[in-house]
Amino acid sequence: MQKRSDLVLLLARILLGMIFVLSGYGKLMHLDGFASGLASRGVPMTGFLGPLGAVIEFFGGAAIVLGIEVRWVSALMILFVIVATAIAHRFWELDGGARQAQHTQFMKNLAIIGGFLALMAVGGGRAAVERLWRRG
Repeated sequence: MQKRSDLVLLLARILLGMIFVLSGYGKLMHLDGFASGLASRGVPMTGFLGPLGAVIEFFGGAAIVLGIEVRWVSALMILFVIVATAIAHRFWELDGGARQAQHTQFMKNLAIIGGFLALMAVGGGRAAVERLWRRG
């Protein structure tokens, strides 16, 4: 039973983390466009916050996938998702189809936060890289 749980936890980490690895990679490869998008939404200091957000998104996702400091990184990723949601998915400011689309994205992000809360509770499992250096 433990083997199955560890496999399910590994799969959950991969599925959750890859969202951020892929999105963060795209932002890192197009930092100017990402920073411009942030600026258009009223975010200050985009020359600093844009790269910071892209780095947190990419490396946080990678740490989740690999199982590195899963509890701490999950907490960081919850903060990241809250900030990203507050910037990009302000459905209450919109009408019609745009409102519904952003409401769906907002709710998806709440579910992602739920996934990170679960990882905070259980950690990375036995298939996590962090277990290698904690054995000694």
